[in-house]
Amino acid sequence: MNDEYGKVYLIPTTLGDNEPLEVLPLSVKKMVEQLQYFIVENEKSARRFIKKISPKKSQSSLHLFVLDKYTDAYESKHFLDICFKGFNIGILSEAGVPAIADPGASIVKQAHQLKLQVVPLVGPSSILLAMMASGMNGQNFAFNGYLPIDTVERKAAIKGLENKSKELNQTQVFIETPYRNEKMFTSLLQNLTLTTQLCVATDISLQTEYIRTMSVKEWKGQKIDLHKRPTIFILHKF
Repeated sequence: MNDEYGKVYLIPTTLGDNEPLEVLPLSVKKMVEQLQYFIVENEKSARRFIKKISPKKSQSSLHLFVLDKYTDAYESKHFLDICFKGFNIGILSEAGVPAIADPGASIVKQAHQLKLQVVPLVGPSSILLAMMASGMNGQNFAFNGYLPIDTVERKAAIKGLENKSKELNQTQVFIETPYRNEKMFTSLLQNLTLTTQLCVATDISLQTEYIRTMSVKEWKGQKIDLHKRPTIFILHKF
């Protein structure tokens, strides 16, 4: 690491529309106040977060580089050039911590290849918070991202995760696009064994937070509204 080069700070955000300092340490606020360069997924929401956590910070002084599915690969390779001029840069996630189920991971990889120092800051991760509250095996778990959309493929994926869970005594964690949560929940109840434990964790850290772990058999008697609510699904078959 070269001390003359800028560092790459991984800056967590809130998981919803709550006050930043309710869930973020003061160190995050202080770092946002120091930085002028940010890599963000959405410029509008990033500016809104920065203004909320640091109201006095000049918006006109910000330099934001957008990293989303439309960003040209060649362009993103130069986002960190500013570090070689001695400036620090922050990576902001849309929700929670950067680089976990987040496109920021590609920039962190580049930072290591360029021998730049990467500094993760403390903040809420919906995946870890859900695991903490699930009551399932926190010694051995796997995050699987999104499962297939196709009905047949999704069924096979659910069965595969259930079998792996039993075979390895490993908790399986995954997510879904919020507007498809209801279909995912229905698929889980249709395809999992009745005794398999299922945790549904939604709106984590918000006023409407709901986290519950029950057997699939017990879930079949429940009604829950998951539509357009950020949700983590966790299963474990013993």
